Amino acid sequence: MSTLDPVAVFRTEAAECLEAIEAGLLDLTHQLDNKDLVDAVFRGLHTLKGSGAMFGFEALAAFTHHCETAFDRVRKGEVAATSELVAAVLSAQDHMRALVDQPDADHGDIGHKLLAQLQAAVGGKEAAPAATPVAVPAPAGVREAPAKKKNSWRIRFSLPANSMANGTNPLGLLDELRDLGECTVRANTSAIPALDELVPTDLHISWDVTLTSEQDRSAINDVFIFVLDDMELSVEEIDGPTAAAVAPADEKAAPAPVAAASAAPVPPAAVPEFRPVEAVPAKREAPAAVSQAKAAENVRVPAERLDELMDRVGELVIAQSRLSQLASASTDIALRSVSEEIERLSGELRDTMMVLRMVPVATLFSRFRRLVHDLARETGKVIELVTEGESTEVDKTVIERLADPLVHLVRNSIDHGLETPAERLASGKIEAGTVTLSARQAGGEVIISIKDDGRGINRERVRAKAESSGLIQPGQPLCDSELLQLIFAPGFSTAAAITNLSGRGVGMDVVKKTVEALRGAIDIVSVPGQGSEVSLRIPLTLAIIDGLLVRVGSGRYVIPLSAVEECLELSLEEDLRSRGRSFISLRDSLVPFLRLRDLFRTGTKPDVHQKVVVISTGTERVGLVVDQIIGDHQTVIKSMSKLHNNVATFSGATILGDGSVALILDVGHLVAAGQQQEAQLRVAG
Repeated sequence: MSTLDPVAVFRTEAAECLEAIEAGLLDLTHQLDNKDLVDAVFRGLHTLKGSGAMFGFEALAAFTHHCETAFDRVRKGEVAATSELVAAVLSAQDHMRALVDQPDADHGDIGHKLLAQLQAAVGGKEAAPAATPVAVPAPAGVREAPAKKKNSWRIRFSLPANSMANGTNPLGLLDELRDLGECTVRANTSAIPALDELVPTDLHISWDVTLTSEQDRSAINDVFIFVLDDMELSVEEIDGPTAAAVAPADEKAAPAPVAAASAAPVPPAAVPEFRPVEAVPAKREAPAAVSQAKAAENVRVPAERLDELMDRVGELVIAQSRLSQLASASTDIALRSVSEEIERLSGELRDTMMVLRMVPVATLFSRFRRLVHDLARETGKVIELVTEGESTEVDKTVIERLADPLVHLVRNSIDHGLETPAERLASGKIEAGTVTLSARQAGGEVIISIKDDGRGINRERVRAKAESSGLIQPGQPLCDSELLQLIFAPGFSTAAAITNLSGRGVGMDVVKKTVEALRGAIDIVSVPGQGSEVSLRIPLTLAIIDGLLVRVGSGRYVIPLSAVEECLELSLEEDLRSRGRSFISLRDSLVPFLRLRDLFRTGTKPDVHQKVVVISTGTERVGLVVDQIIGDHQTVIKSMSKLHNNVATFSGATILGDGSVALILDVGHLVAAGQQQEAQLRVAG
């Protein structure tokens, strides 16, 4: 049984914490006076600092402390939240990510520059940058505010024996308590066993702390927020005389630094006997219970295990298909009954597995808030990001692969599409440009669109650039969609100069290659002066699909069932009558069809009763003429070899129950071929 690396767990949780901080900061840019957002960002920074200190990320804790201090001052009303402060902490957050990923790397003076930027953002009153110690002095004004009363607290706590082995650093907890106010620390070493029984990795020390601070009980509980469930903690408020009795004036009797706690034993009369009391104060029990309940509802599983489980389910589906084929050829009723039961269970398991792999596109769209914020500051444009359909779910592999293409498309919309505020006002538009990210499901596809309300694509410039680059011949006739698709050619760019955003002609080429690798397609619509919309049509999943198994000649092929609209019979007379036209009349509309027997060059004669499978992508339809429809088939998608990468007609392969291989038809390519054939016939006719 494998054990989780505590540091790896911390990095995962730190990444989530940083995402929450970034989301709060981006919300704060639009609502600088929102106290709840300020508190949320402060809590996130405080959590990151505390957990970083506990797991030994001291540089992270020391750096984060300054950002926390800045927001603490905003929270207390000492300074105002400004866009400069938000931008400074966003930049600092990138450095925090680097400190989490590479804590031992040489980051140069980046930290000092960012802290100088932070200091300027809060009016120059921020504490000067410290080196690396975690115990950084508290922000100015926290203990000097005369309006707040100082309270005295007695804190007694002990941690589980395996806490240090799990990454918890008690010194970090004590340092956080010192940050809250004047602190006296005593260590209770009575539970330390004899040397021959001592386990070096176990923790046997407990602590008795007297704290005088302006903070309330919740601030103390926040120090132990990550270890509350397993530790023993008692927090008691004490008045002045009692505090003096608990903390005697003789400083030599109370060792202050915890590192030297075991150097001199404490007289029994000076330190009351340590007794474990209630783990959490009464008013904290309800939130703790809620937290435990939520933790029980979710389990963190590495993505690699999901992929491995998906492979096993795929093999099970193939084995079930073989069993069904054997059962169908047998007269044994019991075998058929078991086969049907296995087929039902494997189908349910497949559906459950597919749901596990699905993640909402909100996880993808949320990344672009920061990108749009940074590009708006860089370009001087006023940009509003709108997201729609964030609950639409897609296979996690698709989400991972779409991240980079969407970055290129969003940057392209902002740089090429949106005008400057002055240009927009001059053309009668509002000052702020809008970029809309939307997602919706259509059959077995998800359509992700990037839309802007900018100037649109200049078709004359696209044609001139394509002709000068040799992509098309001068004056070559092209329909509008073909002309717009030229922007995805390698090295193609209409930018007048190379900038940080665009001009090198590599971004859109990357988009096209990635989408094609996902068996998807790209549609572009652009209206001059009104904006452009780029739509990516991507399969919902890349693992297992429902397919329609058909025969063409002696070969068997799979058509994705989600793309199938209906099946018709094509008699020999109708087939002969449609020669040269390849159209069928379907409810008062003409639908082009492709003879797969001719396309695949099978060299066989057509069956007497051929079938037409009508497939569609969006609003476009085409018929596929096959010799026989065998039936539905659970299709485990296998990748094509590198030798077949250029075969656009097929998107993959699958293994049938008898061990033979069936190729999976690429619906998007076939529909495009059918529409092209229709256009050619109309021109010729």
